[in-house]
Amino acid sequence: MKTIKGLRWYMVGLVTLGTVLGYLSRNTIAVAVPELHRTLDLTTQQYGYIVAVYSACYTVMQPVAGYVLDMLGTRLGYGLFAILWALACMSTVFAGSWQGIAIARGAGGAAESAMIPAGLKATSEWFPAKERAKAVGWFNVGSSIGAMLAPPLVVMAIMLFSWRAAFLFCGALSLIWATVWLINYRKPAEHKLLSAEEHEYIRAGQESDAGAQRKTSLLAILGNRQFWGIAIPRFLAEPAWGTLNSWIPLFMHKAYGFDLKSIALFAWMPMLFADVGSVLGGYMPGFFLKHFGVSLINSRRLVVTLGAFLMIGPGIIGLFTNPYIAIAMLCIGGFAHQSLSGSLITLSADVFGKNEVATANGLTGMAAWSASTMFALVVGALADTLGFSPLFMVLAGFDLLAATAVWMILRDPERGPRAALAALKA
Repeated sequence: MKTIKGLRWYMVGLVTLGTVLGYLSRNTIAVAVPELHRTLDLTTQQYGYIVAVYSACYTVMQPVAGYVLDMLGTRLGYGLFAILWALACMSTVFAGSWQGIAIARGAGGAAESAMIPAGLKATSEWFPAKERAKAVGWFNVGSSIGAMLAPPLVVMAIMLFSWRAAFLFCGALSLIWATVWLINYRKPAEHKLLSAEEHEYIRAGQESDAGAQRKTSLLAILGNRQFWGIAIPRFLAEPAWGTLNSWIPLFMHKAYGFDLKSIALFAWMPMLFADVGSVLGGYMPGFFLKHFGVSLINSRRLVVTLGAFLMIGPGIIGLFTNPYIAIAMLCIGGFAHQSLSGSLITLSADVFGKNEVATANGLTGMAAWSASTMFALVVGALADTLGFSPLFMVLAGFDLLAATAVWMILRDPERGPRAALAALKA
């Protein structure tokens, strides 16, 4: 049978498409909220409750999803979760109140919690260590592409049909993707279209089989300092991404009076820059390894630090009254967060073996989304009275603390750059 050259990149492309559609489903509510204000009398605080329910279910399910993925395998586990989030998104059409929307979004959050652990597990299966950050950057770009596509697609569906049609359409796309995933995804050793040369290239660049086969208990992972060196920075950084995903359309509507058409024209822009941040963030560690001779872990830390400092941009958004300058600051924020996020996520694959990486990533994701849930409640309670600007300032401070934590808590097993450079050149 004829093989496909570079099949690993096709596999990460399939993962990326799933992330795109998952985030399209996730961001449908954010774009539709001005219309829900009009048709269902939805208040800002009620919307905050909806976002918090989604985040809470996502939070609780992160370690469960990771464990299920490690148990069932990437192909079957991710396919099942994708079917569930598609059906949850489509079920929103039956909601007639904010409580009904919250139930549907909560179910979607529970299923979508598998998205990042599954993507990370797939990249750990299909890529050698030296290419893993690039692969994570490419599949992570799907999150911002999905959020970028949501404003024009959802607004179009609302204007042509109704807000209910928007949820039905976005859920149906994820359902189609789940079918494609189940048909096409396999592990490298099981894929008939993978060449022997590429299989050996992947295998030779990965961790030893002994480490990859190790299965550590949840308590052992929680007792590992390396886990906390990733979990605490993710706890501090994730509220920024939750805010960018869930609140930008409402912020534009409340602060600058943007209508649905204006939201469709501008709300996607920060996500475009987030796309760029995802991709460049995946290549930055290799740049630091090659040109500065730092260790693999330190190359990730430097990307996190750079992203944290750039988050000062949206942190000072309150200094500007021009809406277009505010959008520019949000674009900087999208780039900054996705740059640092990719490195934080990749650290789990650097530290943990292939048979435990999804579980470990699910636990760090639980920490991240716990913070996102709490901050959603804060935004919902204070946005109408205090305004959005002070909240953006707090987010910038959180990211700077995250960068500090990743340097102070996470241990670097390499004592010098030699091993990292050798891995890069291998």
